[in-house]
Amino acid sequence: MAAAKTTAAKTPTAKQAKQAKQARKKAKRVAAKKRRAARISKASRVAARQKGDPYRYGASGPGAFDCSGLTSYSFRRAGVKLPRTANSQYRHVRKIKKKNIRKGDLVFFGGSRKYHVGIYWGKGRILHAPYSGSRVKVERIWTKGWSAGTVRLRA
Repeated sequence: MAAAKTTAAKTPTAKQAKQAKQARKKAKRVAAKKRRAARISKASRVAARQKGDPYRYGASGPGAFDCSGLTSYSFRRAGVKLPRTANSQYRHVRKIKKKNIRKGDLVFFGGSRKYHVGIYWGKGRILHAPYSGSRVKVERIWTKGWSAGTVRLRA
């Protein structure tokens, strides 16, 4: 009879089993969040190394870029697949409010059809490949007509 009590004491109750399951789920979510943050950080580092590279329409690196070529190249090197065009990237990412934007999130320009994208660099700045004759650079966001998107939950 003493052996039966010892076995019963080692068997978790339904409440304990549920708590353990919830703890495992939370640990998985936290680990996934850390992996996504690491990928976004890596994409930002990859993009930063492209500063000074020339703009070329339709180019997606490594020696020249257009805006969406820079973002797709940088995120691809970090293990995140993004579509090739700014408008397709906008449809792919999770939309966020401007007040929630973080370094590494994407900034889109245009109305219903997005024509330009850059990587948010903090303090109202983006890293982007702006236009023909220019080079990849960091500059202030020049208009209020922009939208934000993140790959934080899609990576």
